Amino acid sequence: MSWNPALAPGCPDEIGPDAIETLIVPRARDLGDFEVRRALPAPKRQMVGPFIFFDQAGPAEFLTGQGVDIRPHPHIGLGTVTYLFRGDFHHRDSTGADQVIRPGELNWMVAGKGVTHSERTSATARQGPNSLYGIQTWIALPESHEDIAPTFEHHGKGTLPEIHDEGIEARLILGRAYGETAPAKMYSDSFYLDVTLAARARFPLPKDHEDRGLYITEGSIRIAGQEFEAGQMMVFRPGDEITVAAGDRGARLMALGGETLNGPRYIWWNFVASSREKIEEAKREWREARWGQGQFDLPPEDQDEFIPLPD
Repeated sequence: MSWNPALAPGCPDEIGPDAIETLIVPRARDLGDFEVRRALPAPKRQMVGPFIFFDQAGPAEFLTGQGVDIRPHPHIGLGTVTYLFRGDFHHRDSTGADQVIRPGELNWMVAGKGVTHSERTSATARQGPNSLYGIQTWIALPESHEDIAPTFEHHGKGTLPEIHDEGIEARLILGRAYGETAPAKMYSDSFYLDVTLAARARFPLPKDHEDRGLYITEGSIRIAGQEFEAGQMMVFRPGDEITVAAGDRGARLMALGGETLNGPRYIWWNFVASSREKIEEAKREWREARWGQGQFDLPPEDQDEFIPLPD
């Protein structure tokens, strides 16, 4: 599948600077072994479409025997999206899923009424020096699906639709865009793309989605005569036809968005919900640690430890 960006109206110089509704410079957080840069939620923007959380993990380098160990922890009311550029994660969760994810693949875990999972560098990767670089996002579920049973899907690199044109290579991770649909089951209209641009290549955003944003992972892009560098997210004004141009070094982008939800969401720790009551119930359940008897259980193959409820 390919498309011709020249057919999409809206060359970069025709876009006014006010087409960018919100510019976000992520906050850096040191997690000890590696750093994350959090773009969502931001002070002036909670979500882009249904995307409510967006973290860049790494780049980080580890010595032999070292890696990431994210102990079992809970989620409600959201779907987690793991997508890597380098390294791997060994995912285990309370649905029984046990899956190593590698670059270009998708892990899609829908928490629904409650799920617990862990993510660790695989034993194979720890046999030598290893690295980690990727993006983790959460997608808030619509109210009609907040309390569904948790599920997990893994989709290999070869199953995700690819879109090519001169100077443009894109992989559709979730949702629909440019006439293609990714295989993961979604609960609201959305799109999520990994886009690589050659120097000065032009890329049109999907114009049939309500909310749209870009996050630059490498290189730079130009919009309305202004250049934006890696590590920045921009959210665009609804309804505008947007085309961006890669800088002289090219660019790699994550394009995301979709249908907005019917209202804001409450966020506390790893919980997302349409009501404070659901958050409080999840806090009580996790604090009581009644594994397999209440709202949460631990992953079958990772039950020796867990992250306690924050104070």
